[in-house]
Amino acid sequence: MSLEFGETTHSNGAAAFTIGIVLAEGPLAVSWQHASATCEFLGDMVALHHAKAGSDYNETRHAIVYLVNELLENAIKFRSPGDIEVRCSLEGGNLEVSVRNVAASGTAEKFQALLAELTTRDPGELLIERIEANAADETSSGSGLGLLTLMNDYGARLGWSFSEQPGGHTVLLSTYASLTLN
Repeated sequence: MSLEFGETTHSNGAAAFTIGIVLAEGPLAVSWQHASATCEFLGDMVALHHAKAGSDYNETRHAIVYLVNELLENAIKFRSPGDIEVRCSLEGGNLEVSVRNVAASGTAEKFQALLAELTTRDPGELLIERIEANAADETSSGSGLGLLTLMNDYGARLGWSFSEQPGGHTVLLSTYASLTLN
């Protein structure tokens, strides 16, 4: 079974500047610290490449780091054991990021319910609603604030693809993001 939400296709071609990283499951276990280091590295690499075209390095780096960090933190937080793959490509001013990880079927179902709302409602209105709801309930989690901020404040185009894995207990989750850099 396969299910998609949002924009799951990328358009950057073979000539795009591309970099990929695999956070491999192993004795050190993938953690939050890996997300931070990975985002900083990818932000530097892609922003340096984009700055050659005359863009503002700091602004570009900040946008890339924020985008990759949100996607990678979600992958780490909601994953089942296994590798996490991160891929960034830049062609012209079009940044495309994909993150792949395995998630438990139950976790994927909860995320799909959230995505059904995030991808069909106005991100600005929903962002305000979620901020207010989180302020009223300090124990609230999984509200999608990071994804809504990417959509509303950065103009990110996001998509998700869920593919059931053999055995039916896990799902391969591919998250797609594209962002126009200045």
